[in-house]
Amino acid sequence: MSVLICGSMAYDTIMVYPDRFRHHILPEQLHVLSVSFLVPEMRREFGGCGGNIAYSLKLLGGEPLVMATVGSDFAPYAQRLDQLGIRRDHIRELPEHYTGQCFITTDLDDCQITAFHPGAMGESHRNRVADVKEAVELAIVAPDGRDGMLQHAAQLAAAGIPFIFDPGQGMPMFGGEELLTFIDQADYLALNDYESAMLQQKTGLTLDELAGRVKALIVTLGAEGSHIYADGVRHDIPAVPAAALVDPTGCGDAFRAGLLYGITQGWDWPTTGRLASLLGSLKIAQRGCQNHAFTREELASQFQAAFGMPLPD
Repeated sequence: MSVLICGSMAYDTIMVYPDRFRHHILPEQLHVLSVSFLVPEMRREFGGCGGNIAYSLKLLGGEPLVMATVGSDFAPYAQRLDQLGIRRDHIRELPEHYTGQCFITTDLDDCQITAFHPGAMGESHRNRVADVKEAVELAIVAPDGRDGMLQHAAQLAAAGIPFIFDPGQGMPMFGGEELLTFIDQADYLALNDYESAMLQQKTGLTLDELAGRVKALIVTLGAEGSHIYADGVRHDIPAVPAAALVDPTGCGDAFRAGLLYGITQGWDWPTTGRLASLLGSLKIAQRGCQNHAFTREELASQFQAAFGMPLPD
């Protein structure tokens, strides 16, 4: 069975500033901020939350189905998906738009300044879950167009398809009541620590209260690992030291692919969380969101070395 991934497809233009933003941004002058950063290193990568999650899930042996809207410049990405064996039946091309474009500048502290042009992503509501005829056992609603996220969550809930709600950078688009509706429709909720704080502020609920509304609440904490709240228990998932700290962009998407795979395999939360943690570590050691790679044997060996336990078959 397939995993439906409702999320953005985008091109990422990634620039590296060989200094630290904090050396050149004066807090007392933020009201007249005007800065320019020389970025001698630049590259273009395939990205978007939907595309990134699908990439890692396919590496794991899962069957991702991406539901997204893209623009007239999508041909190189389409060719890549075909080469990877990732189906694009539910990726709608809109010739009057560009595919989403993300411009990311990262400094030596791994701080990021990002500008995003949504392009065709803003039309994601034109895709409907009812149009998916394949058998779907699990889904994720990841950052996408506002209307698309609202409608896809409601459609998944109406269809009885369990899903992860991953608001990510899309959280500022929604008010507290809308976020609570998402949470009550979803089976799982995935956040990073900043998003967790923002969600508590917007909803007025504590983490324990939020966890009580879903089967599992997952909060990633960067180098501190992650917490998974499920069945009244908090599972503390350790981080995996990376071979190198190269590029944090897309680590959360790789982590979520691990969650999706573990859930569909019926694994317990400590095992699922550890797989997700390992994927985030493998991703951060590579530039770009979709350049990490591994075989099943390599993954099993790294899992054993990291956690002292075998990766389930």
